[in-house]
Amino acid sequence: MKIQDKETFDKANIFGQGQANTAFAQYFIGNSYLNPLTDPKEAGVGLANVTFEPGCRNNWHIHHAKTGGGQILICTAGSGWYQEEGKDPVSLEPGTVIVIPAEVKHWHGAKADSWFSHIAFEAPGTETSNEWLEPVDDEAYSRLS
Repeated sequence: MKIQDKETFDKANIFGQGQANTAFAQYFIGNSYLNPLTDPKEAGVGLANVTFEPGCRNNWHIHHAKTGGGQILICTAGSGWYQEEGKDPVSLEPGTVIVIPAEVKHWHGAKADSWFSHIAFEAPGTETSNEWLEPVDDEAYSRLS
């Protein structure tokens, strides 16, 4: 469900916007926000609500792992996009769950005309790391509808 109005979005964004995602801002086009939901040291896994302003998306990236690993996205509010390299983009709506295996090049973020939030879960694995790559091409992104 596309939501342009910030006040309306805030009511739908049940896990909260959190703080500006400054630590990873260099890997995003537009502004994103991070609200940690668990402490990985206490829970053994990290969950965070990531909020994207309209048009915001992260760069192409890969979650590497020797075994296990990858990422799971649980979409909670607004409307966004997910795309794996070589595949068509997938529309993200509240209730959509995306399982991203390790070693898959992908990106995700808000639609151009909607705020968007998802819970990001980094799947446990051995020798895990993230490789941040090139930004999503503005021309290709602008063709998404």
